[in-house]
Formats: sequence, structure tokens, C-alpha cells
Amino acid sequence: MSQAQIIEQLKAIVGSERVLNDADSLETFGKDWTKIFAPKPLAITFPNSTQQVADIVKLANELEFAIVPSGGRTGLSAGAVASNGEVVVSMDRMNTLTDFNLTDRTVHCGAGVITEQLQTFAEEQGLYYPVDFASAGSSQIGGNISTNAGGIKVIKYGMTRDWVAGLTVVTGKGDILELNKDLVKNNTGYDMRQLFIGGEGTLGIVTEATMRLTRTPKNLSVLVLGVPDMNAIMDVLHAYHGKMDLSAFEFFSHKAMSKVVARGDVAAPFETEADFYALIEFEAISEGDMDTAMELFEHCMEQGWVLDGVISQSETQAKNLWRLREDISETIAEWTPYKNDISVVVSKVPPFLAEIDEVVTKAYPDFEIIWFGHIGDGNLHLNILKPDDLAKEEFFEKCGQVSTWVFEIVEKYQGSVSAEHGVGMTKKPYLQYTRSETEIDYMRAMKAVFDPKNIMNPGKIIDA
Repeated sequence: MSQAQIIEQLKAIVGSERVLNDADSLETFGKDWTKIFAPKPLAITFPNSTQQVADIVKLANELEFAIVPSGGRTGLSAGAVASNGEVVVSMDRMNTLTDFNLTDRTVHCGAGVITEQLQTFAEEQGLYYPVDFASAGSSQIGGNISTNAGGIKVIKYGMTRDWVAGLTVVTGKGDILELNKDLVKNNTGYDMRQLFIGGEGTLGIVTEATMRLTRTPKNLSVLVLGVPDMNAIMDVLHAYHGKMDLSAFEFFSHKAMSKVVARGDVAAPFETEADFYALIEFEAISEGDMDTAMELFEHCMEQGWVLDGVISQSETQAKNLWRLREDISETIAEWTPYKNDISVVVSKVPPFLAEIDEVVTKAYPDFEIIWFGHIGDGNLHLNILKPDDLAKEEFFEKCGQVSTWVFEIVEKYQGSVSAEHGVGMTKKPYLQYTRSETEIDYMRAMKAVFDPKNIMNPGKIIDA
């Protein structure tokens, strides 16, 4: 069947105005935040129900065209890139919040609900949705689930999978599955919900989800500390984590902070320069909590683990201190950064980071390296900035060699080549550094069960 005939069939399912194939739409909806693969989809569809998604998938099986699910397209592993004539299935129209239940602290979300939309809704009900990250204003719940998004609060609240009570999915065969039915306890065999969380749309499409909410934290306070080295950051983590219930423990390098401060939107937290900075967030529910935080600060200063520090005195100041960390990704975007999202167990972070930094710096002394991440859960973001006089193609080629070196170190430390950004296409060549061949074979077998014709996001995570 011709491409024109496929498009007509799609229009019959979702409506003629809900299928786009103009150049601007193909460019916009065919890519994510990566810049490595050029988008080249056949068409963009905008279903408004699970049944319409199922009908599209059944048509894809019949006519044998591939599908790429599309959320907010904020991914960094090319998981939502359509580069080979696929039909993009956008969740934009499936963006309603329904069936809020105060007793269960749950709400039913269409896959196209924006993360910030859910956070705002929870706040209006006197509750809290804790999964948070820089792209909360554009990322969608379906995409968050499909990549098991983490973010800045993982140390206390965990990953997206910890907040999914139930899922509605359309498999690669076009079957509609209702998974878990929002139960807290459901010990009736395989929890297939967990396969689709983090599955990056390779087994099927998440169309609806019931998300759990929690109580709103009280009087969140932010502490930014300048530290001399990574070992000192770990000492600070042990000190604070041992005595306080932290909601975040982030880190960033002086180079990272300098880029943010240079924009002029936010000031440095204090005059003392340090190689690294730790950002700690906690609830100051009582005077005792603040007293404990200050006692620990004084202890860390006495031990030489901290050079200087500041604690927020208002909500506005807390937000500005957070910007030192949260604005890094947006700030460095103009340098076309090569990004790596890697992790190890927390105790191995200092030698792990030092070994990677040494290898990259030795090989490419002209490359500027920016470190930041969620050190409370062992997640590091390695960013290498492209020199102005180096072509993008040559830069990415050199970074390909960097990836091999980095992932050899990841394997040595038994870490992950992708802590929270997913595998997509950019990490697929390196999956074997984290997963054994036997594991990958089992992943292929699961893919074949749910998507026997390999129409669902093909070429992502594994080759079928």
C-alpha cells in the first residue's frame, strides 16, 4: 500500500485534521532533545482515546508500518525519534485528569498529561506529586512512565515506577491491557505493568495511568555547600543523610555553576570558590530540624569537608538556590553538549567520577567537562561541551570514542550506562556494558511476545 493510502486510512481512524504530514510537523514531532539523528517520519497522528490508539496499532500490523510513540519529546536518548518513515502517535490530545480519589490519593491521567499539570492538580487538592525534573513543564506522564523518569527527589521519593498504581496499555498486537487496576496489593502472578514502565514504547503504548499522590512537604529548606572534592561531598552526604530525612541531595561542579551565573539571572551563593557544590533539601518542620541542619553544617566545616555555605531564608531564596542546579542543562545547550547519564552505587561515586574525568581530560584536554547530578542516588551527568571551532560531526565522532572509554569504566564499577534517560538509539550500542547477553536475549524474547511484527518503536533499546 502506498504512503498516501496509509495516511488516508489513518485519517479514517482519528479524523482528517488529526493527521499531519507537512514539513514543519514532521520535523517538530519526529525528534526529541537529541541532535544526532535527523527526523524523517511518514506522518503524525493525534488519537484521543485508547481505542483509537489500538486501531492505529492494528492498522500498522495489517499494513506493516512502524510506530513511534510521542510524548513531550524531552528525551535525551533518541527514544522518541522517528528517522525511518515511521508513523508518530502523539499523546497530546489524551491530556485529561479524571477520577481523583482522596481516600486512595490517586488520580487517573491520560498519557498526554504534562508533569507540571499533574503537580499543580495535586497541589490544588492539598497533595503532592513528587517526581520532578527540569522538563516538568513539557514532559508528559506517558513518556515519564515509558522511561521511568527519575529527577531531583529520588533520594526520598524514588522513580516514576514507584507512583504508578495502574496502567492502560496497547500492546504491539493492538490488544488493550488494564494492568494492576490501581491495587496496592495484587499478588496474582507477573506484574506486567513493570515491563511497560521503562520499556520506552518498544512493547506497546501507555495510554492511561493511575498515579499515586502523597502529602505535601512542609517548609522545604535548601542548603548549598561549597566542598573541596568529591570525597568531601560523600562525607557531607553521610553526615546529613544519617541524621536527617532529606528530599534531595544534588551536586554540581564549579564549571557548571559558572555557566549558570554568567547568564546573569541568578547569583553565586557565596564568594568562596569550591571545586564542587552540594545542594541539600529537607523539611524544616520544627526548630529542631533547622538546629540539626546547622549543627551538621558546623561539624562539616570543622572537618574540612565544607568551605562555605548558605541556607535559604525564604521560598524565593530556596528557588534561586535550586536554579544553580536546575538551570545547568538549559544554560549549556548552546555548546551542543555531549551528554552521558550514568550511575553506580553511591559509595563508588568518587573514584568512579575521578577515573572518568581523568580519561576524558587526558585524551581531549581542549574539551570542557561539566559535571552535575543526583549524587544521593549515584546518578552522574557527564557533559562535554563542543569547542566553537570544531564541527558538530567531528565532535560527535570524537565523543563516540569517549563513550567507549566511559562505559568500560561503568562496566568495571558494575554501573549503568543509562541511569534515568533511557536507552533509545544513543545508548543501544553500549547496552552490553550493563546487561549480559543472556539478559538481552530475554529482552528480545519479551519484545517478540508483545510485538511480534516489530512495529513498536523499532530500533530502540534492542534490535529485534
